[in-house]
Amino acid sequence: REEKQLELSLEALISQVADLKNSLVSFIYKLENEYDRLTWPSVLDSFALLSGQLNTLNKVLKHEKTPLLRNQVIIPLVLSPDRDEEIMRQTEGRVPVFSHEVVPDHLRTKPDPEVEEQEKQLITDAARISPDVAQKQIQSLNKMCSNLLEKISKEERESESGGLRQNKQTFNPADTNALVAAVAFGKGLSNRRPPGSGGSVQSGQPGASAIIAGASGMQQVPMSGAPAQQQPMLAGVQMAQAGQPGK
Repeated sequence: REEKQLELSLEALISQVADLKNSLVSFIYKLENEYDRLTWPSVLDSFALLSGQLNTLNKVLKHEKTPLLRNQVIIPLVLSPDRDEEIMRQTEGRVPVFSHEVVPDHLRTKPDPEVEEQEKQLITDAARISPDVAQKQIQSLNKMCSNLLEKISKEERESESGGLRQNKQTFNPADTNALVAAVAFGKGLSNRRPPGSGGSVQSGQPGASAIIAGASGMQQVPMSGAPAQQQPMLAGVQMAQAGQPGK
């Protein structure tokens, strides 16, 4: 009866471990091959699935019909350095041989002595901390995590806004091309000159008397070394020659 119960328990454990292994393989595949389109809700779903399967495995181990596996002793009957195809099939190619080298690792029921010593030290240190000190450390850790999350969220918002500003077009390509064509080739410019631009202003034209009247109050100052024949100009109005009073 005990052997039958142990066999059923092992079958249930093997089934649960196989489901857990498949979920881990699927999650690792997503992380390695679909990381560019992997979303945080999908990661949380994978973690939730793994957590549920681990809880189910613990329930199977703690079930009243499951015998205490720590009381069972596994003894290797055959050890061989040769390749074993049956072991290869059962371990999915991870263990090619069942020799003296791999048996201590695969049949180990306790962690390494160094790991076991570190675990004991951590348990001892945790027992020395009072509840008040532990609560303060928890609050401090939560505050640090909150500040870190806030900084990460702020950087994400700034990066998103910066990306939007960079992608936003701040000019009209058609206007830019038209301006470059007008400056470089004169495309689109009119050949007509506005009234009053270019050439000398005649005294008979409208507005000439006003320009001359405005210039009459200014005294002509000859420049040293300038030729006597040179006629100075003021505001486009030809002035009198040297020696004559300016108008």
